[in-house]
Amino acid sequence: MDRTRFRVRRTLRLALGRLGTGRVRAVVCAAAVAAVAAGLGVAAGIGAAQSSTSASAASAPASPVFLPSAPVHPGTRRIPILMYHVIQAPDASVAFPGLWVPPSEFAGQMHALQRAGFRAISLDQAWAYWRYGAQLPAHPIIVTFDNGYASQYSQALPVLRAMGWIAVENWQLSLHAPQGLSPMQIRGMVAAGWELDTQGFTHADLPKLGAAGLTYEVAVSRQRIQRNFGVPVNWFCYPSGHYDPRVVLTVQAAGYRGSTTVIFGWGSPADTYRLARLRVLDGTSPQALVAQVLANAGDPLPPSAYPPGG
Repeated sequence: MDRTRFRVRRTLRLALGRLGTGRVRAVVCAAAVAAVAAGLGVAAGIGAAQSSTSASAASAPASPVFLPSAPVHPGTRRIPILMYHVIQAPDASVAFPGLWVPPSEFAGQMHALQRAGFRAISLDQAWAYWRYGAQLPAHPIIVTFDNGYASQYSQALPVLRAMGWIAVENWQLSLHAPQGLSPMQIRGMVAAGWELDTQGFTHADLPKLGAAGLTYEVAVSRQRIQRNFGVPVNWFCYPSGHYDPRVVLTVQAAGYRGSTTVIFGWGSPADTYRLARLRVLDGTSPQALVAQVLANAGDPLPPSAYPPGG
């Protein structure tokens, strides 16, 4: 056993010397621990860990999960976050036709962003960059979908999957099929690499809720999704963008890494619990969307409450 421990420590030191202290430290350390427990050679454990990591990268795009031992160089760049709702042509009966983006328009917008050099990431990937300096594409962008409309699965998912892009679903648990997503469709999104987050149960005006109602919408919704779908649910989306300091504290206490607003601008690591986004409306041409994204890079950070004084 002493010889095995010596070989483990020596091989681990050599591996870390070659691989550095970045993203792979957690993988190497986990492999070493597993090797000791199983009585195997560490070199084989490291090789298996690397093979597993490579196999995962070759599968459907998904948010990488790696936590270096220390935040050596946290990222400071802002990242644009798009906000979509219904991916379907509006008709005369809908209340907010501007939130309905026709599928062909959506596809044109995504391809225009891709040609402009943007690449889609998740909020968890942005957090890994902001917290630990994890590597990102040169021009990252986050595509979010609010409420959980069925068209997000039937129309948006095929376009993004063909591009090798992922997205973020901010699911409202009370929106059911056929207008809303079915559990099977949500699992399909997760399997395609999408990140599943939440807007709570009922799209409530959170600042107007009492303590019990606020906890139900923010904390219990997260627990329900975690239990039913086996995903972390690290981000909250304020319904209608309404929040105040009490709501923000509740989101923090529930264990979320941050939350998204409806304030125009790019998401900033300066305050992950008030991340700005860019709402995309019907009639926005692909070229206009690219210009809109670039034009809002320097917008002020969201206020402490929205609506102000509300």
